[in-house]
Amino acid sequence: MNATGPRTAAEVSEAVKAMTLRLPAEQAAELEMVAQVDGIPVTEAVRGAIAAHIEARRRDADFRDRLKRMLDENRRLLEQLSR
Repeated sequence: MNATGPRTAAEVSEAVKAMTLRLPAEQAAELEMVAQVDGIPVTEAVRGAIAAHIEARRRDADFRDRLKRMLDENRRLLEQLSR
């Protein structure tokens, strides 16, 4: 909720979650260099890598099978708890 009332859909979509990422020094230096060469902030490079990873997982049939099994099991457990 903002000062004038409930948050708009645009405000919700702009919400972000701050996270801490611990990297070995060499990997952090490489990431910083890649971002510098690409002319983007390190955070943008990280977000891009995460987005690419998630998209690759979505295309992976084995991952989707495991995800479906997990969803089915969670649904079963939630239904059991709701009785």
